[in-house]
Amino acid sequence: MNNVFFIILTIILVAFLGYLIVQKVAPERIHFGEQATSIQEETATTTQEESLATTSVKVFFGNSKLNGEADCNKVFPTERIIIKTEGIARAALEELLKGPTQQEEQEQFFTNINPGVKIQSLTIENGTAKVDFDEQLEFQVGGSCRVAAIGAEIMETLKQFETVDNVIISINGRTEDILQP
Repeated sequence: MNNVFFIILTIILVAFLGYLIVQKVAPERIHFGEQATSIQEETATTTQEESLATTSVKVFFGNSKLNGEADCNKVFPTERIIIKTEGIARAALEELLKGPTQQEEQEQFFTNINPGVKIQSLTIENGTAKVDFDEQLEFQVGGSCRVAAIGAEIMETLKQFETVDNVIISINGRTEDILQP
């Protein structure tokens, strides 16, 4: 019984001493905590600002008004503001695949690319962009003019970047016999 009483008394004493120590150290910890919170808030704000940083890219579409000659290979730029990213070329292509905005349509921009096309991969090496799309890119695509226009929209959107001189388009890894009229 004496041992139980001694253990309980020791626990109470340790708890009381712990309480006193916390009371004495707490003001420093609170100050440090406020400092830490301030640093966390600054980091969160910086991260949020960085994630909201934007840049512009060009997206190339056909345009009935600007293409008086009805040249199938002629596409025209429109500007899109996007969130900054390291994968800027892919982001520009994603914008292209969205098609013209309502405002752009009012300015007579149009796309020849099917809705729902997905980019499977994009690499840029030694000045050549290799972009692989899913089969939706060539689904029910007919006519040499439309095929040429699709290629022009993709190529010009990618060639706006200094690192891209050439573009190779593939569908599910195939480069031969794709986008045939």
